[in-house]
Amino acid sequence: QVQLVESGGGLVQPGGSLRLSCAVSGNIFNIRTMGWYRQAPGKQRELVAIITSDSNTNYADSVKGRFTISTNNAKDMVYLQMMSLKLEDTAVYYCSTWSNSAVNLGKPRPADYWGQGTQVTVSS
Repeated sequence: QVQLVESGGGLVQPGGSLRLSCAVSGNIFNIRTMGWYRQAPGKQRELVAIITSDSNTNYADSVKGRFTISTNNAKDMVYLQMMSLKLEDTAVYYCSTWSNSAVNLGKPRPADYWGQGTQVTVSS
């Protein structure tokens, strides 16, 4: 079992920045890939950013150049640095992990574990 706890969400003005954090605990030994998804009201959950254990990354086109995913050395934290936030970035953001086999970064299979989500609201 893996437990994921997100933090760092909140209310920010357009153009502002936020940094989301996700604490990963439990059986982290087999985690190969970590990622962030988001779900806006009335929309499907979408992949925002994904990172492998050897630091390969991929981003949704809508956030490229604005968001950065990273992990710490212990691989028990994953971060999402969000800059130049837009109204359309408003969503609940979820941390996710995949274990064991490799993940297609462009079209990942369903994640093995999910956090409870953290709300990000971009509003003036």
